[in-house]
Amino acid sequence: MEWRDEGIILATRKHGETSVILEVMTRGRGRHLGMVRGGRSRKMRPFLQPGNRVDLSWRARLDEQLGTFQAEPIEQNAARLLESATAVHGLQTLAAHLRLLPERDPHIRLYETLGLIIAHLDDATVAGALVARFEIMVLDELGFGLDLLQCAATGTRDNLIYVSPKTGRAVSAEAGAPWADKLLPLPSFLKSGAEIGGDGEAISAAFRLSGYFLARHVYEPRGISAPQSRASFLAALLKALTSQSPAAPAG
Repeated sequence: MEWRDEGIILATRKHGETSVILEVMTRGRGRHLGMVRGGRSRKMRPFLQPGNRVDLSWRARLDEQLGTFQAEPIEQNAARLLESATAVHGLQTLAAHLRLLPERDPHIRLYETLGLIIAHLDDATVAGALVARFEIMVLDELGFGLDLLQCAATGTRDNLIYVSPKTGRAVSAEAGAPWADKLLPLPSFLKSGAEIGGDGEAISAAFRLSGYFLARHVYEPRGISAPQSRASFLAALLKALTSQSPAAPAG
């Protein structure tokens, strides 16, 4: 069994004295693991790092075996990402979300989006919105997609500012007013075609929204908890956004 594809490294772990087990998100074959012989060598260790994009050749005697990778660098992002706490925790969070999907199950849309996010993960002004959108996308790929295109009560596509926690459908300001305290806020950047980005309050609201449905549909039924990296990412992101905010004028 043999194939060739490109992938983005999610994680590595030591295997024996000289090798590593590489976990990658590939373009056409989903999340995939394989052993890289000599992966701890001086030549290979620098590019076998999370966030880097690599060209992969996989080979095994049987399809269900772990198999071995041969990897060559395409795009090296790790050094840049390691300089930002937001990026480090963000990449760990993205990897944890991808592990919710079956191994070797293709998700090309997630792969392409992952590459886009990594390019901007060290930019606090957009990283939070991008990761929140990714969480909504993961829910959709798992079969629990939210309907944020039109109001569940009236069908309007205008002034959608809430999401029903019961149905996962958007609700307009007018229709939701009587039950506002029971609805989840819908940040504008989560809506289709909206500009990416938001302040700390909008980012926090987006993560409460996606976190509610991840807990309801994924974490609780599987008996697992949200990854610690998710809370660490949000904390690092909000700290970075606060430090970038202009200081209030004196007096």
